[in-house]
Amino acid sequence: MNKQVKHTEKLPFGLMILSNAVPPIGFYLSYRYRREFPKKARTAFINAMMGIRIGLIGAYLLQTYIFV
Repeated sequence: MNKQVKHTEKLPFGLMILSNAVPPIGFYLSYRYRREFPKKARTAFINAMMGIRIGLIGAYLLQTYIFV
C-alpha cells in the first residue's frame, strides 16, 4: 500500500484574491512557490501584476473623473 501525497498545483482561491488585492503578497507567494510549485508561483505572479494594473487604472479614473 503505497500512499503518495498529492500536492495540488493550483493556488487556492483565497490566496488568488489576496495576491490580486495586495500585489506585494502576490510577489512574495511567487517567490516562495517558484521551485516547488511553479504553476502556483506563476498564478500568484500574474494576479499580482493584474492587481497593479487594476490599481493604476482605478487611481487614474478616480483622479480624473471623481476628484476633479
